[in-house]
Amino acid sequence: MRNNKPFRIKNVVRVRELPLLADIGINPDEVGRRQPLVISVDLELNADEINGIDQTVDYRRVAKAAENLALTHIPLIETFGQQLAKHCLDMKGVTCARVQIDKPFALTRGQAGVEIVLSKA
Repeated sequence: MRNNKPFRIKNVVRVRELPLLADIGINPDEVGRRQPLVISVDLELNADEINGIDQTVDYRRVAKAAENLALTHIPLIETFGQQLAKHCLDMKGVTCARVQIDKPFALTRGQAGVEIVLSKA
């Protein structure tokens, strides 16, 4: 049987595994020195059809926002992720921002990280 309902299009802009050196941390040996972070961002857009850059988010803006946050001291990667997600959610057409941050040297073995998801009500 044929479905006559229109398709629901879900557009997602992604930035994957962006390496940054960030002024981040709460431990005395972390404060005042830049540490590596790996950032990934998924932005869901409220757009049925995208035919031009004005109908989407330029992923370079997402990378620049993360780079700018990395310049100031932020104690926790959770806070960094929330601030980046809020900034992205303010971009035109973005309905949901998912930010993943890995901190490669936070543990002796493995990686520590967070995921923040913010969406408009």
